[in-house]
Amino acid sequence: MQWSELWDAGKEPSAEQVKEYVDTPLWEELTGYLQQTYHVSPKLFYSGCSMDNGFWKGWNIKYKKSGKALCTLYPKQGYFIALVNVGAKEIAEADLLLPRLDAYTQNLYKAKEFFGTMGKSLPIEVKSEAILRDVKSLIALRVPVHSTLR
Repeated sequence: MQWSELWDAGKEPSAEQVKEYVDTPLWEELTGYLQQTYHVSPKLFYSGCSMDNGFWKGWNIKYKKSGKALCTLYPKQGYFIALVNVGAKEIAEADLLLPRLDAYTQNLYKAKEFFGTMGKSLPIEVKSEAILRDVKSLIALRVPVHSTLR
């Protein structure tokens, strides 16, 4: 069953229910990493977006630090999508990082159009440790880990 069918706008899922639906240790690894490294809390939001046949519809989890979006997580059955924005200021660094990323992430990055000051939005399907490392690396371009130390 699709995520948006299980949890409509009036029925907010708990963190445990999201974790059970996604059903991958990669979820806990990323959410724990974001909370511990960046000292941020997840914020649940409901999207009624029907683009891509409703692919983005449903509850998602946003992480922000100092007004900057770190990523938005979209639960899927057995995996999740991490939407990571690479802003215009980070493009040069992302281009240098690219050869060290997984081929999947490289291809996704190259396929996405650059939108001026908006940069690139990368909907990354997190299904492996390698892709999870890529997500962490791309997030660190937006908000470097060393800037989060207290």
